[in-house]
Amino acid sequence: MTSPSSAVPRLSAVSHPGTELDDVLALTSREPVWRLSADAYRAEAARRRYRSEWTWAARSPDGRLLARAVWWGQSDSAHPIALDCLATTDEAPAEEKAALAAALVDAGHRAFRAAGAETLPLYNLLRLPGAWRDDPDHAAAVAWRQEAAHRAGLTVEVERLQFEWTPEAPLPAEPARLVFTPEPDDDVFLAAMVRVAEGTLDAHTRESEAARGPEAAARESLEFYLDRPGRREWWSLAYTPDGTLAGLAIPSATPYSRNVGYLGVVPELRGRGYVSEILAAITRFQAAAGAERVTATTDLGNRPMAAAFTRAGYRNTETRLIFSAPLE
Repeated sequence: MTSPSSAVPRLSAVSHPGTELDDVLALTSREPVWRLSADAYRAEAARRRYRSEWTWAARSPDGRLLARAVWWGQSDSAHPIALDCLATTDEAPAEEKAALAAALVDAGHRAFRAAGAETLPLYNLLRLPGAWRDDPDHAAAVAWRQEAAHRAGLTVEVERLQFEWTPEAPLPAEPARLVFTPEPDDDVFLAAMVRVAEGTLDAHTRESEAARGPEAAARESLEFYLDRPGRREWWSLAYTPDGTLAGLAIPSATPYSRNVGYLGVVPELRGRGYVSEILAAITRFQAAAGAERVTATTDLGNRPMAAAFTRAGYRNTETRLIFSAPLE
């Protein structure tokens, strides 16, 4: 007897957003990882953050749904930015889930490349508890997704902590030792980004610098934040009273909330508490704008930044695993 997914599955994007999409969105699973609900999908699709051509399904030869992959992008994105949800049916044997999911993700990747995408989307495995490794059900659910991501070429893996500040927490004290000055010149800001990236603990920045060099890596960050929903005029450079560059602050936003964005301190001034002052400036800026929620992320290995968030009244709300393709 063959198992539900032992025959070669049919892999394709949703071509008929009606009945076919209803079927794909109805896929359920008892696994403990976050699942995308049909209502949430439709709300995002109305804003073009999910699209039928970014929603892929694997079916058995007789048409039974075996797995789905849903990619996300911004409303104006030409190509998807991240794989948001990857799931198989509970009936799929555990030993086959990774192969089935990898084939589905790879099919999506090939289609995105054919449509002009220059880079492969990330895979964000969201909303894991901090101790997910200690729970057998969470660990098993992560394991096959991790294997599938690697098989599909997303072999660079970073674990990140998600933080959140809300008005229920006290505002961090107003910075007393730094002066924050708007800097409209992108080239000046780029030079500051190169400086604060020296010796960074951020895994993506280290990888980008190794592959492309410090200035290209900084330019990638600059362009990333210019493309976010936040405004360029929010950005500032931080100076000591004698005019020495201390760091930079980029308050930003996602389609869902205000966020910390990017901050950093130049290497020669680290260890003096300036990171907390820059974070306080960003938090107070967002709060003054009426933000009811300010989010932030940092790598699990960046313990100084995680500690700064905690001191500023941010709480750790989830853990994420981010898989990406090696930089070319």
